[in-house]
Amino acid sequence: MPLPFDSARLDRLMDEAGIDVLLATSKHNVQYLLGGHRAFFFDYMDAMGLSRYLPIMVYPKGQPEKAAYFGHRLENFQQQVKPLWVSEVQANSSGALDTMKKATDYVKRSGVPAKRIGIETTFMPMDAGATLKSAMPNCELVDALVVLERQRLRKSPEELAMLRKASDAVIDSMMAVIASHGPGSTKAEIAEALRREETNRGLTFEYCLIAAGKSHNRAPSDQRWEEGDVLSVDSGGNYHGYIGDLARMAILGEPDAELEDLLSEIETIQRAAFKPIRAGVMGGEIYAAGEALVAKSKQHNNLDFLAHGMGLVSHEAPHLTNQGPVPYTDEDAHRPLEAGSVISVETTLKHPSRGFIKLEDTVVVTDTGFEIFGEGGRGWNRGGTALRA
Repeated sequence: MPLPFDSARLDRLMDEAGIDVLLATSKHNVQYLLGGHRAFFFDYMDAMGLSRYLPIMVYPKGQPEKAAYFGHRLENFQQQVKPLWVSEVQANSSGALDTMKKATDYVKRSGVPAKRIGIETTFMPMDAGATLKSAMPNCELVDALVVLERQRLRKSPEELAMLRKASDAVIDSMMAVIASHGPGSTKAEIAEALRREETNRGLTFEYCLIAAGKSHNRAPSDQRWEEGDVLSVDSGGNYHGYIGDLARMAILGEPDAELEDLLSEIETIQRAAFKPIRAGVMGGEIYAAGEALVAKSKQHNNLDFLAHGMGLVSHEAPHLTNQGPVPYTDEDAHRPLEAGSVISVETTLKHPSRGFIKLEDTVVVTDTGFEIFGEGGRGWNRGGTALRA
């Protein structure tokens, strides 16, 4: 079966990191390397109280024919319906320890070089890590997080299609919910309605950050959306794991001139940050463009600008800043952008009297520029229009 990822790229990244064999254990990286496989029984939680669910994908550098997968016994049902590309599949484990034992037994039996083993230290339980060390005492364990982040950075056409689907569906869901809710609707009711709309469009709902009126609190609650109030809706819903993460604004009634100006300024910052995006441009140009306008704004003390990579994970490579609310590194600020990488660009205004005003967009880097996924609903969307109609 053909490999679902660029193996030459992964081999190069592993070689640069000095990794002989990779043991991927996070759900998202296992899904990526297996071309979409994700255990349905463990999609939301571990489901087994005595041990962690631990999928293990073994990939030896330069030897994809010796790749192997080790998973839970219930994954056999999926394997029967949609066989995996790897030559060795053992879906007959129950917890982290027996899965790891089978994986290490295979590595030793296969004869692949394993002097340096790449693991996901953040996504490996301590008991499984101890089992790995005991089974391979002469091997060096190194963190493969950066290798896997770099591997996923450049999306395939199939991945981009899923990201587009997710983004469009999130925007359509937001527009439907805003139009069908009027004065007196609570933030919790709106968030629940959004969950249903996204689910009905084929997404897996993940979250809704929602602020109403003058408040900057974005938790769903019993706070009511009333006439004249602004509403900020920031939601993530994934399509087969690929996240649609966007933010749009609404109001009950008509926005006054100040609100129009505030959202227009945010839109201007967003568009300025989009402008330099294209393959080959240094990633830091995005921040240079966005932050230059933030610094000139009368609202600069209340404005936040953020740009980050996204895909199977809401925040992944490219990493463009080492400042701000999320503790990134900024290595991609000093590297050329790659075609096929996906960037979330977001500008947030926490206005002291007008409330929480934000736009967040999904932008794809192309060879000649950029493309926006889920571009609709960028202005002041009027709440309750479906009710009034």
